[in-house]
Amino acid sequence: MEITTEKDSNYNNLEKMTMKELMENINKEDKTVPNAVELAIPQIEKLATVITEKMLNGGRLFYIGAGTSGRLGVLDASECPPTFGVPFDLVIGIIAGGDVAIRKAVEFAEDNIEQAWIDLQQYDINDQDVVVGIAASGTTPYVIGGLEKANEAGIITGCIVCNSGSPVAAVAQYPVEVVVGPEFVSGSTRMKSGTAQKLVLNMISTSVMIKLGRVKGNKMVDMQFTNQKLYNRGVLIIMKETGVDKQTASELLERYGSVRQAVEAAS
Repeated sequence: MEITTEKDSNYNNLEKMTMKELMENINKEDKTVPNAVELAIPQIEKLATVITEKMLNGGRLFYIGAGTSGRLGVLDASECPPTFGVPFDLVIGIIAGGDVAIRKAVEFAEDNIEQAWIDLQQYDINDQDVVVGIAASGTTPYVIGGLEKANEAGIITGCIVCNSGSPVAAVAQYPVEVVVGPEFVSGSTRMKSGTAQKLVLNMISTSVMIKLGRVKGNKMVDMQFTNQKLYNRGVLIIMKETGVDKQTASELLERYGSVRQAVEAAS
């Protein structure tokens, strides 16, 4: 396979660029990412569809990854409960090295080919679930091992990678390959590759949650009120959906504790 994520940058002598030149050139590279994601939409659609089918039947979604890829999976998983009101254990992000690796790199954690399956077993994973491996290079042993074991256990597997023809994509049943090319800083896959993975994760989790009925119209009617901003947003949604005034909307939200239930009660 050709590892484009490790190729030399299209730019050189970065330290000699002005601040404006650095910003403009990074932005120029970033603009190519959505186009690469667009090419992968057929693959993303297949993966999101099978995830939806499994979750409608009571399954869960697991992300496994290392480094930036692992952190992005944890981020996407952690945002599902407050955004869509789902249980915290419906979408689960697992990072090589454990939660400490979210903030601090754990040396060689990604090189353990057995550890991902050990980590997954702590959640009593079964064939109703889906495991998605996230790895920019597509060569991470932690992810490869986890997907291989999941396949053996009859569990649906997918992946999000940024090289074509990678070992991770070869083992995943539903691979998503977003080839973004060389990074601005050679090999720094937290940049374009990370952006691509974040965009794909947004597409998957958002579309799946919509298909699970967690959005009404275009509103987050099941969101959790973890701060005043979200509470105020809930009041506004009720006002727009029902036509009631702010005071009535606030009273409805206080009474039912849910935008969905408040809207249904006032409709």
